[in-house]
Amino acid sequence: MLDVAGLDALVRALVADGRKVVGPTVRNGAIELDELSTADALPVGWGDEQEAGRYRLRRRSDAARFGYAVPASSWKRFLFPPTHVLWRAHRDGDDFVLDAQPEPVPRYAFFGVRACELRAIATQDRVFLGGSNPDPVYAARRADVFVVAVHCGEPAGTCFCVSMGTGPRAGKGFDLALTELVDSHRHEFVVEIGTERGEALLASLPLRAAETTDRVAADEVVASAARRMGRTLDTDDLPGVLARNLEHPRWDDVASRCLACTNCTLVCPTCFCHAVEDTTDLAGTTAERHRRWDSCFTLDFTHLHGGSTRMSTRARYRQWLTHKLGTWWDQFGESGCVGCGRCITWCPVGIDLTEEVRAIRAADGARNRDASTGSAPAP
Repeated sequence: MLDVAGLDALVRALVADGRKVVGPTVRNGAIELDELSTADALPVGWGDEQEAGRYRLRRRSDAARFGYAVPASSWKRFLFPPTHVLWRAHRDGDDFVLDAQPEPVPRYAFFGVRACELRAIATQDRVFLGGSNPDPVYAARRADVFVVAVHCGEPAGTCFCVSMGTGPRAGKGFDLALTELVDSHRHEFVVEIGTERGEALLASLPLRAAETTDRVAADEVVASAARRMGRTLDTDDLPGVLARNLEHPRWDDVASRCLACTNCTLVCPTCFCHAVEDTTDLAGTTAERHRRWDSCFTLDFTHLHGGSTRMSTRARYRQWLTHKLGTWWDQFGESGCVGCGRCITWCPVGIDLTEEVRAIRAADGARNRDASTGSAPAP
């Protein structure tokens, strides 16, 4: 067990270990991820309200440090940066010479990672580190990350991690995991040890042994969060449902609302699409190659000689949803969605993928019933 002072000691111990501690803090009207030097920078007494197309900070009646759902952006941007210079070169006579780039890689400590985000990091690990050609940029940033997870106690109205099997309890992938217990009588954190280095770090902190009542209270925090999920998603045969309904009229309906703004892919903690761009200065003396995030919602994403292969918003939204929830299984053996709900919260027009799937599944079920009875399908 850690008290509030012990939580601050934990942050300071990570800083003293030479790590760049990144965690939640209040910034620009939202709970965002930024560098922390002490636990005082955490969103003390702040919660959030998230619904389709809506995000608001709200004051809590207590001083909870983790009394919110997920931050506005994900941990992805620290391991897979939105933009990254792959190389620089300068002209030397008739040749170009590559410049040395000893870009330092931070020794990160991620502080306050939710269960759904741990699964998202594991998914990105599979994408960038799996196979015979791991991505060197991602590998260097991921190699020595110390993870302090938080078992979720405050789901948002757009969360559905229970449906995806990704939360609210963090199962693995952390060095330490915290459960916040805050009421009128106490404010403490139950600490779960995930690795030997996590245990070693705790040795220098002010602790007391957890009692049975502490463990029971921690379990109830997580169980309560599971009961209060804002959304659900029926995942039974979901890849098959989507594959059978590629011409469903719901795709036209959602396309009439979708702005193709790319918000959903930018806030998604598992989306990994990117583009590579080469630039030069006007004098032609220097050149750079950049990697930047890209989105399947942009018209140029599938541009080939002759034009784009997905000209309509309908086609691009269908590609995103069927890949995320369907064909991702063919690629990686799991869903590409962790149920964090960000795509719902940060969609300017409030498109809800759980509702889109529900509408498609309902029609698919009707067709299945008609086929089993031999009757003609309803129009």
